[in-house]
Amino acid sequence: MQQITPIHFQTTRVLPEYDIFIHTSDGTRIPAHTCILASVSPVLENIIDQPRQHRSSERIIQIHGVPSTAATAFVGFLYSSRCTEDEMDKYGIHLLALSHVYNVPQLKQMCIKGLSQRLTVENVVDVLQLARLCDAPDLRLRCMKVLTNHFNTVQKTEGWKFLIKHDPWLELDILQFMDESETRKEKLRRHREEFGLYAELSEAMECLEHICTEGCIDVGPYHVEVDREKKPCKRFSTCQGLQLLIRHFATCKRRVKGGCWRCKRMWQLFRLHSYVCQQNDSCNVPLCRQFQLRMEQEKRKDDPKWKLLAKKVVSAKVMFSLSLPKRKRDEEVRVTIDNRGIRHFGYNEYCNNRCVSC
Repeated sequence: MQQITPIHFQTTRVLPEYDIFIHTSDGTRIPAHTCILASVSPVLENIIDQPRQHRSSERIIQIHGVPSTAATAFVGFLYSSRCTEDEMDKYGIHLLALSHVYNVPQLKQMCIKGLSQRLTVENVVDVLQLARLCDAPDLRLRCMKVLTNHFNTVQKTEGWKFLIKHDPWLELDILQFMDESETRKEKLRRHREEFGLYAELSEAMECLEHICTEGCIDVGPYHVEVDREKKPCKRFSTCQGLQLLIRHFATCKRRVKGGCWRCKRMWQLFRLHSYVCQQNDSCNVPLCRQFQLRMEQEKRKDDPKWKLLAKKVVSAKVMFSLSLPKRKRDEEVRVTIDNRGIRHFGYNEYCNNRCVSC
């Protein structure tokens, strides 16, 4: 025996008598109005416009495959454009399927948002399958991320066991997404490490100019008297390492024969500075102008690599300066120093990887 389920429509419009009924799988009859259904769903409009076999016959729309209560919530949304949290908790998956089948975009977006907030390791596989069938890429991506983050737990669920038996293509899609996700994470990690290196080099260039122009605690230009009692500069750790390198560079006897690795690092710093320097003749950094003249006279094969390094260092300086107002001072990029000089600039790795020669 069919049961008629009346709906308390939340609308201010004056509605005529019911002129159509929606039949569900369990025999429930939901009364409705053709004008309302046709105005919200183009699919329902096409069904309503189909000719009837007998003009006197009752208009009926069949909605099967979902609980009658879910169908009632769906029809209620067509009238009120509202869906309660309780309805989303109980019928979110069914409402997403109905909104896709009957082309109700507003309800579909609400279901995508609601299901995204209600994903668990128990239902994520079911929601993923539905998201793929209902053309919901945002929800699919969200499901993929949950699967990736909790894959060991999801593997133990009944939904996953059913998936690997009946949908191997989706299983392959999930595993491929997880592999690509790991690749993206590794690429991002390497990018952050490179940016950190370029930021450190940028800071070293600033400290080199500071030492050669204003002077710091131990080293300064010949026309500036070094004040050992003045307070350390804001980047003293980097300045201290550079001062140690400069003092060693000035007194090293192995430098002439090219056998000192510290002097090589100092040469590299001077050369890098010459590529990023914009002061031309007014620069106080030693060998800056000499390197620039040499670059103009000789076009060496490794010049493009140095130019690329200089470009990345300048870019890192700009990016870092833009982020300074949003960071605390103690979160700035710092350079690890030991008593042998600059240790953490990464010159050895960079030169080996890029084949840069002094």
